[in-house]
Amino acid sequence: MQVLASTRQMKEVDRIAIQERGIPSLELMECAAQAVAEGVQKLAGPTQRPSGDGPASMAFSVIGKAGDGRPTPEEQRELDELRDMVESRNTDSTQRIAVLCGPGNNGGDGIAAARILMGMGYQVRAFLVGDRARMTPDSMAMEKKLEKAGGRLEPFRLEDQRTVVWLSTCDCVVDALFGVGLRRPLEGDFLAAVQWINRLSCPVVACDLPSGVDGDTGEVLGEAIQAALTVTFTCAKPGLYLGEGAGRAGEIWVRDIGIPGELVYEQIVRDPAAMEVLDRDVCRPLPRRPAAAHKGDFGKLFLLAGSEGYTGAPVLAARGALRTGAGLVFLGVPRDIYPIVAVKCDEAMPFPLPERYEQILERARSCDVALIGPGLGREPRTERLVRSLLADLDIPVVLDADGINALSGHIDELDRRSAPTVLTPHEGEFARLTGCALPIRDKTGVARAFAEAHRCTLVLKGRGTVTAAPNGRVWINGTGGPGMAKGGSGDVLSGMIAALWGQKHLNGPGSDPSELAAWAVWYHGAAGDRCARRQGEYAMLPTDLIEALPEILKETQMESI
Repeated sequence: MQVLASTRQMKEVDRIAIQERGIPSLELMECAAQAVAEGVQKLAGPTQRPSGDGPASMAFSVIGKAGDGRPTPEEQRELDELRDMVESRNTDSTQRIAVLCGPGNNGGDGIAAARILMGMGYQVRAFLVGDRARMTPDSMAMEKKLEKAGGRLEPFRLEDQRTVVWLSTCDCVVDALFGVGLRRPLEGDFLAAVQWINRLSCPVVACDLPSGVDGDTGEVLGEAIQAALTVTFTCAKPGLYLGEGAGRAGEIWVRDIGIPGELVYEQIVRDPAAMEVLDRDVCRPLPRRPAAAHKGDFGKLFLLAGSEGYTGAPVLAARGALRTGAGLVFLGVPRDIYPIVAVKCDEAMPFPLPERYEQILERARSCDVALIGPGLGREPRTERLVRSLLADLDIPVVLDADGINALSGHIDELDRRSAPTVLTPHEGEFARLTGCALPIRDKTGVARAFAEAHRCTLVLKGRGTVTAAPNGRVWINGTGGPGMAKGGSGDVLSGMIAALWGQKHLNGPGSDPSELAAWAVWYHGAAGDRCARRQGEYAMLPTDLIEALPEILKETQMESI
């Protein structure tokens, strides 16, 4: 798990480090630039490569012609120069690196990286996008060092064909236009630069954030860089894992640039509103199961799910729970679909729902956790049943799908609960429940506010699923992908959360049910990643997620043995 830093937190940490701790800002900038240069080296390769592997030719349009249709001598010289620029790629083994810099300190990182890359032996050209008069003192200092090393900061002019052609022959581009401070859509020269970079075929290294991505929300502000690698400094930013931003970041490197660790701890890690990312390369090891335990120790689950036309949802939820370790799963379904569900179940124990509410309540109370909602439908009678159970049950409840929809206009039923409750909506369900506008821009903010206000755990599903706890903690999930965007995937997840909540050895003193829910999301996404590699994103199914879970959970358990 790694802690994320909001843009506000990161600016404050930088300020304290420089102004109060006396750390030279140019020293921090040099460290950031070195990390960016290492990222370029990874993508562009060592500075010597076999000759002849660059583009062999490029078509040119004639800029202008004399009256007889032939280029003028000046036009011919320019055409020859452009042709030589392209053809030289076949004889010169040195990679070409373009560094596009804004006038702010992110641009200063890029200018310093250009100098370092020159020293590593690359052919480097650094371009300034924007107003030179707005360059920060640190950026100007880095420009002087670049000039001393033999380079220069050129104006970025797309109307100059020499610049356009040279960019088209690059092996890698560094995006150092904007850092964490961008809050409005890109426009003017910046928008043109980003659009041009995205049309190039070479990889892009983004400096701290892909320009155009909101560092807190992941929102793309009009247009944004498509990076192959983002080198971010000190702490990762939420926008690298949320929404469209997650798709623009590429691989993410988090690099230390010299900010003291205790300062990061004081200002970010210890913050009650700290955010954490559960990335692909981390996981929570599952402890060994107690040797003398019996099935009751691993949770008796009551599932209220299914309706006519939705017989798959209850089965997927039950199987997800069983594959995640639930000891006993009792699956209550409407009487008219019971024969269909019963045929599909081997390990779960389906039963037709009794007519009398008291009998349903009794069955639920005999269990450790209740899961309510997958495929349940929205009949008024069904929604009244959901709200009654929510009011009368004193066991943990997982509300999914139509279980959440039943709360629309009745959020007070949630507020009156004292036992732990988790809601697992996608954005549409959350909007119906709360009345918020779509799309949701600040997923972490709205999830935290809802969880705190209603004293529940909220799992707001989507790219970078956000899990928020009633105490203000937030986790952003870094696993999973678009292949999981199919009906039934959420049913599997709800069963997994219920299973983890029901296992006694996972819920001892000091345990956090909200964190368990966040890890269920991680396991679910990791299973999706495994399926995507095997079946591909188009063909994978929710049932494949369930079949991949044993491997994922076994691997995490083996790490704890």
